[in-house]
Amino acid sequence: MNILYAIQGTGNGHLSRAMDIIPCLKQHGNVDILVSGTQGDLSLPFHLKYKLRGLSFIFGKAGGVDLWKTFVKSNIRKLVKEINALPVENYDLVINDFEPVSSWACYMKNIPCIGLSHQAAVLAEEAPKAEHTDMLGKLILKNYAPNTAQYGFHFKSYENHIFTPVIRAQVRNQKIENKGHYTVYLPAYDDKRLIAKLSQFKNVRWDVFSKHNRKAFTHKNITVQPIHNEMFVSSMASSEGVLCGAGFETPAEALFMKKKLLVIPMKNQYEQQLNAAALKEMGVPVIKNLHDKNDMIINAWIHSSKITEVNYPDMTHEIINQIINKHCHSPKIVDFKKYGNH
Repeated sequence: MNILYAIQGTGNGHLSRAMDIIPCLKQHGNVDILVSGTQGDLSLPFHLKYKLRGLSFIFGKAGGVDLWKTFVKSNIRKLVKEINALPVENYDLVINDFEPVSSWACYMKNIPCIGLSHQAAVLAEEAPKAEHTDMLGKLILKNYAPNTAQYGFHFKSYENHIFTPVIRAQVRNQKIENKGHYTVYLPAYDDKRLIAKLSQFKNVRWDVFSKHNRKAFTHKNITVQPIHNEMFVSSMASSEGVLCGAGFETPAEALFMKKKLLVIPMKNQYEQQLNAAALKEMGVPVIKNLHDKNDMIINAWIHSSKITEVNYPDMTHEIINQIINKHCHSPKIVDFKKYGNH
């Protein structure tokens, strides 16, 4: 069986999950890997059949997605060319982790496309909702990567087709300890803003992983270093707590490691607003930004010993087997109009 596994390359969550999913897929046949997007920091230890530009959201430096840069750097003509050129009809199964090129290629050719992503879960009926519905954000989530079947990952298993997070083996095998520092990953904030805020908490050691700096340095009680997968995982595993955006993989891994967690959802990123709602429901503190009015919450979190308990068993093989068994004999041609993305 020939399988195409297509992965969204914006951010690191999709890529980190793929590290465990790809070996499971390889047990069922020949697997070609497609990655599109321009904002990822991780490199997969597998051969990429397709490395495409796709359609990426560009992180800003003031706490959110930079919508203008996202628009300016979007090359719709190139995207359409990539969609038309991708031979999805040559595969027995297309599995898609919120990746638009393969998804729309399947749509255009009426080929089944199986969604396996966190995004497939956040809009599910039973999943927690944000305080305010962002209609544009919801529209983007529903139509960015259409598919004919949806399986999702979330912080809890809210429905039968929603599974708890894939915790990669690298994280599961880490030695968990507490060396007293706090690990920080807020890619939508530049180093200057982070240093200005974190340096106010003088008795705390902050270990910041930066998307905006290629050289490590120390400023007072803050170390800043470029994104490095092994060092980041090691820092989390030996930390007192984790301060990060309201993405999916990093908060899930911090919870799995039984670390204190504080999240700041990105502005202009509806998925992170939904994630923040789910985490808040679980008892994880959430702040909207790094403004001074939130200093009391940060300080209270630093002095708290509260851990949010979760149970994330290793079910990746079972999930992939379930999908293969259900869809490997699906018809090659489908009518996408019969399927909503959710």
